[in-house]
Amino acid sequence: SYTTDTKSGEENKKTIENLYRLSVDIKKIRRLKEWVLLQDVAYVKEIASILQEMGADATAVANVLERCPEAILHTPSEINSQRALWQLVCQNEQQLIKLIEQFPESFFTTEYRENQKANILFFQELGLKNNIITRLLTSAPNIFYNPVEKNKNVIETLQRNYLSLGGSDANMKIWILKLLSQNPFILLNTSTAIQENLEFLQKNDFTDHEVLQLLSKLKGFIFQLTPTTMQKSMLFSKSVFKCSDQELKQLMLKCPALLYYSVPVLEERLEGLLKEGISVAQIRDTPMVLELTTQIVQYRIKKLSALGYDIKSGTLESLNGTKKDFEANYGRIQSKKERPIFNPVAPLNIED
Repeated sequence: SYTTDTKSGEENKKTIENLYRLSVDIKKIRRLKEWVLLQDVAYVKEIASILQEMGADATAVANVLERCPEAILHTPSEINSQRALWQLVCQNEQQLIKLIEQFPESFFTTEYRENQKANILFFQELGLKNNIITRLLTSAPNIFYNPVEKNKNVIETLQRNYLSLGGSDANMKIWILKLLSQNPFILLNTSTAIQENLEFLQKNDFTDHEVLQLLSKLKGFIFQLTPTTMQKSMLFSKSVFKCSDQELKQLMLKCPALLYYSVPVLEERLEGLLKEGISVAQIRDTPMVLELTTQIVQYRIKKLSALGYDIKSGTLESLNGTKKDFEANYGRIQSKKERPIFNPVAPLNIED
């Protein structure tokens, strides 16, 4: 690690010269992380040389050092150790340098190297593919800073709960790996928090099978919730849809977003739909529409209205789904509208 305290308080001329020779935008560094330029010791040439060895061209080197100037404060041996570590999951140096160009901050965080290594090996043993591990290293680096025991503890809690909820041994590994690749941030939770959330659902009369269903549908987001936020969202939905506990449960199994989104988010989305003339009854029939932001709903209604499709009298199914789902549905409605009512090649009835 390095310190931001410097003896002189002046920029290191040698650092500036070396960066200038590499065509690095020094003004950008001054603006964002000037403290790097004040350090008495920096390894500009050495770090640039390591990057070039891995296959980075001059533009890529300059780009990496502009985005993550603190890279030059690490010793060459630290960076070579980090390079060896990431090579455990990268196919080759070409892939590694591409990752460094895209995510320099993740690569140049070297303080937790021992934890990073232990976690990489643990994930490999667990059966996570290397391409998933590299994705986690770059998109969720924090989970590698945890001591490996903490991550093991969370995984064991998930495995234990999966089996106790009626999941099979045969499917458990696939379920865990899918969960991790969809939402690695579950590892930032404590095993106690996970336990509390599952117990909350069971206390609210969700059967073991239904809790398991929710776990899979929520893609691990359930672990970022708390019993308090879930309780509030449930009470809100119950009062809006005027339904019994059993009906509410069915709505939530159909649309876990009712459990996942906070009350202010649900309120805003509901309001947006009502403003468009959509009724509460329609929303209750197709609650998945609440998974969409107000802007997306408005855009989709506008597109469908242009085809003469009246959303107020029809079903909301046509609004649902991903962008791809909606475009496919929209295309079907469009071609149906454009299809001629009569058959132009049919013979005419002369008597008419």
